[in-house]
Amino acid sequence: MANHPLIEQLQQKFGQGITGWNLEAIDPWIEVAPDALVPVCRYLKEEPSLQFNMLNCITAVDYFEPDPKKAKKVDFEPHLELVYHLWSIPNKRSLVLKVMLPRWKDDQVGQLPEVPSVSCVWRTAEWHEREVYDLSGVMFTGHPDLRRILLPEDWEGHPLRKDYQFPLEYHGIRCQ
Repeated sequence: MANHPLIEQLQQKFGQGITGWNLEAIDPWIEVAPDALVPVCRYLKEEPSLQFNMLNCITAVDYFEPDPKKAKKVDFEPHLELVYHLWSIPNKRSLVLKVMLPRWKDDQVGQLPEVPSVSCVWRTAEWHEREVYDLSGVMFTGHPDLRRILLPEDWEGHPLRKDYQFPLEYHGIRCQ
């Protein structure tokens, strides 16, 4: 168990669903297992003592080094990290949730990793998840309308992935 009331509270309720934390960081964060994401978010929003009633944004970070020489020197396994920025309006405090995902589902290149949608908790997640899907290639299961939001529907790939190859042309128009 942790030495912080919030972590103890979450670990007691969600056990192994809470996989890490740093509440001393500038932006305090808690790492959550993908399958515990929705219940943890619902609890953070609905628990009267917490009331994280606002989802500011969702971001994806691609931990991948495409250069083979540099890749030998990195101290992490390639993965995606989803970052959820929450705010409690009544309590005037913020919290960051992190979810670690493999870069590809079942290690099959091109198969997008999946995580449950939190749009059932915060409606604003519908837009944020569409942006992460569009630019970083994460599937949000249970999302009511998961489709591209910034790029055309027939665009191939996800431009914020570090191994993305920008096309030379799109519908006969030179891109570079």
